[in-house]
Amino acid sequence: MGLFANSQTDDASSSMANQTRTVQDQVNLVGEGTVFEGTVRAKSDVRASGRIVGTLEVDGKTMIAEEGEVEGEIIATNVEIAGQVQGEIYVDERLVLKSTAQVDGTIETDRLVVEEGAEFTGECEMGTTLSESKAPSGEASWERDSVRSERSEAEDPEPSGEAAEA
Repeated sequence: MGLFANSQTDDASSSMANQTRTVQDQVNLVGEGTVFEGTVRAKSDVRASGRIVGTLEVDGKTMIAEEGEVEGEIIATNVEIAGQVQGEIYVDERLVLKSTAQVDGTIETDRLVVEEGAEFTGECEMGTTLSESKAPSGEASWERDSVRSERSEAEDPEPSGEAAEA
């Protein structure tokens, strides 16, 4: 019986080692017909063929399939969009809009590739990576919130007392 117990322990530990190695190769899937509401955080790639309403944070590549939809925020190292996205997209390295992509929102990326036929409506800022825009505490969202409020103030300035007197 001791022989079997050792064998099982050895098999379990080697199985755990294999799982650790394959996490990097893993692709998380939101399948077609699935609606996910909330925040998805992943350390490996994500492919969305369904609908995501909320925030998608990926330390890897995010792929929005032709039948996929995202309404909210995408934060990732690399992104490839063939479906529909409405919201804000923050990409550390490269964003690819495939010919079937329909994007309505704000893009911040280091590099942008747009295939013929892709549709984009909104604002795009290139040449700034997410790591450069992170707050000292490491929270990128704090910096984005500051940028958003600065942009909204610039778009809708309140008249100062001096201007109102003139």
